[in-house]
Amino acid sequence: MTQERTQLTGHILLVSAAAVIVIAGAKAAAAILIPFLLAFFIAVISAPLMRWLTQHKIPDALAILILVGGFVFVGSMVATLVGSTLNSFYQDMPLYEEKLGALVTNAVAWLRSMGLEVADNIVTEYVNPGAVMTMVASVFNGLGGVLANTFLILFTVVFILLEASSFPAKLKRAFGEETTAFVQFERFNNSVQQYLAIKSLVSLGTGCTIGLILWVIGVDYAPLWALVAFLLNYIPNIGSIIAAIPAVLIALIQLGVGEAVLVGISYVLVNTIFGNVIEPRLMGRSLGLSTLVVFISLVFWGWILGPVGMLLSIPLTMVMKIALESRPQSRWIATLLDHD
Repeated sequence: MTQERTQLTGHILLVSAAAVIVIAGAKAAAAILIPFLLAFFIAVISAPLMRWLTQHKIPDALAILILVGGFVFVGSMVATLVGSTLNSFYQDMPLYEEKLGALVTNAVAWLRSMGLEVADNIVTEYVNPGAVMTMVASVFNGLGGVLANTFLILFTVVFILLEASSFPAKLKRAFGEETTAFVQFERFNNSVQQYLAIKSLVSLGTGCTIGLILWVIGVDYAPLWALVAFLLNYIPNIGSIIAAIPAVLIALIQLGVGEAVLVGISYVLVNTIFGNVIEPRLMGRSLGLSTLVVFISLVFWGWILGPVGMLLSIPLTMVMKIALESRPQSRWIATLLDHD
């Protein structure tokens, strides 16, 4: 009995030490790891389209060329739109900061007129308008660094798609014809593809709807906030709240309290419809994570990979959860991560 406990303790210590080494290595190699992670997710989402093209008698090389051409075209359009919008946003930031500071000062004066004692230094200590506006810009600065690795990401996607067709044969050669590794890999691959494809579709619908509503209301930089809504929709529960903050602030500064409330209500309705009605029906089964796991994964992957890690935190955690579900020995861990 003592020997079994000793072996179990040694195994736990060995696994813990290996986990620490892997985490430290991932954090140290974040600059090179981020492009490959993005390439992996792009390749997973692109695989069904690649398969559809090849099934219609299009050669692999031409199919990949079509996909890469589509990525370059869409990426160039988005980069041009976001780049010009961000430049204008940076130029207007001092004005927004000044107006936001004036709103906070007026709010403090109103509270004092209602008989509430508010310290003079509360604005400088607890409310920093410049930090609020700079937070949005800092996220895009972190994402902008990814654009420098565009060619590396595209080439990696190409090689992954080229290798995908021969991977099943390699598994059979490596583990034998009777191996179940291919079945497990297929189950894992299909689950990841389903999750990423549906999540991307729902995020796109959320972003486009938010952008259209903001444009109708007249909020400045509606395409920028639409992109923020699209990206942060990959983070369930808290992503939609974070995405709404800058848009509501801009609406408050630019248009007033009534329009800001309308923008906030619009975010709640859109995210409720897409997140609680459309997405569960498309998923077909629960792939959710508990709120605690969502928060921990956001902090963990953000600490390791920076702003991009925060955006990829839920897809990365979902990949880990699906991988754990594929093996009976680790299925209990996936159950602990579930929201039910």
